[in-house]
Amino acid sequence: MTKQFEQYLQFLPPDAIKIVLVLFLGFLIGIEREEHKAGGDSYSFGGVRTFPLIALIGYAVALLAGNQLVPEILGFVVVGGFLMLSYWHKLRSKPVSDTPGVTSEISGLVTYLLGALVCSNFFWIATTLTIATCLLLEMKDTLEGLTKRIAPQEILTFTKFMLLTAVILPILPDRPFGLFEINPFRTWLIAAAFSTLSYGSYLLMLATKGSGIMLSAVLGGAYSSTVTTVALAKRASHTGHPHLFAGATLVSSAMMYVRLTVLVGMFNGKLVMLLAVPFLALGVIAGIVGWLMSRVPDGPPEELHRQFQHHNPLELRAAALFAGIFVIVVVIMRAVLLYVGNRGVYGLATIMGITDVDPFILGMTQAAGSATALSVGAAAIVIAAASNNLVKGVYAYAFADRRTGVRSLISLAALALLGLLPLVWILR
Repeated sequence: MTKQFEQYLQFLPPDAIKIVLVLFLGFLIGIEREEHKAGGDSYSFGGVRTFPLIALIGYAVALLAGNQLVPEILGFVVVGGFLMLSYWHKLRSKPVSDTPGVTSEISGLVTYLLGALVCSNFFWIATTLTIATCLLLEMKDTLEGLTKRIAPQEILTFTKFMLLTAVILPILPDRPFGLFEINPFRTWLIAAAFSTLSYGSYLLMLATKGSGIMLSAVLGGAYSSTVTTVALAKRASHTGHPHLFAGATLVSSAMMYVRLTVLVGMFNGKLVMLLAVPFLALGVIAGIVGWLMSRVPDGPPEELHRQFQHHNPLELRAAALFAGIFVIVVVIMRAVLLYVGNRGVYGLATIMGITDVDPFILGMTQAAGSATALSVGAAAIVIAAASNNLVKGVYAYAFADRRTGVRSLISLAALALLGLLPLVWILR
């Protein structure tokens, strides 16, 4: 059957198939606009005949022009002029308070280009543009409703994300510079990956709208367990639920191990092979213990909602600050490796636990396997995570009420000690 069809096609001139395709694509847009016209009483441009005709004009002009762009541009201008007259007539036929849209006229310009694209053998592009145009026209209510549900600042946030990843990242040189071999592309890629992971957690936190302390601890731990610990501790100082907040604090640290496993796996596959099993095991153990602790009754039940908000992780200043801190940490780490050795790295890992450990751990993903052994890098990450847990326990003790603070300090100190056990396996 296919061979017979191909034989029939041989008897047709090549342009006949193109003309049929042009008519079909123009008809698709025209029938969508005809449906739009049927739903309203006022004037609307074009329909099932007008749009195929515009497509044929585009095809004919492109065929006569050959390889010259000027005639095609002039044809585009002429068609655009007629469409402007149509829009002017539409403006006059409607009241001042009801400003008409220009969607049909823009669709006419797209239809003209479809004919030119088919003439130049860009069949896939012409078909894709037609389908995209029909979808955009047909999904008017859905798209307009989406813009009403999304806050303006979130649109700006997504634009910043595209600036971080699609504009800045590709233009950075992907090669090491200087004595410490700083790679600008890798540095910004790490900052963008960290911001993306944090932004995903941030969006989930916005979607939940503060639906509970435990859920906030889970999502906050995926964002920043240190910040979440401080926020929970401050919140606990005004309530009488020590088990709930101490358990939630432990759960946020459990999520830290999951986050670190993902981040290490993104940039060093060999290193994550050493850390994935112990880190995920620590996350599961801490999560279960924290959840069980939160279930212990603390008196009369009352509904508690999250009353703290994280800042947007995709602020350009935050990303630039993270990249700067990452570069400083990499320089310090390579200098320590060069002049002090492995013991200096372990000491640095302990010190870095006082603050957010992500820059140090991501820096270690770049050094492990090249500047130092994989086992040394894995051990340093284990020490940094354990140190950070102990410091978070001190933060919880300082900011929470005494009962919550003591429970949080004991549980996080125990997690820190348990978190050092993988060193036996890594450094064997």
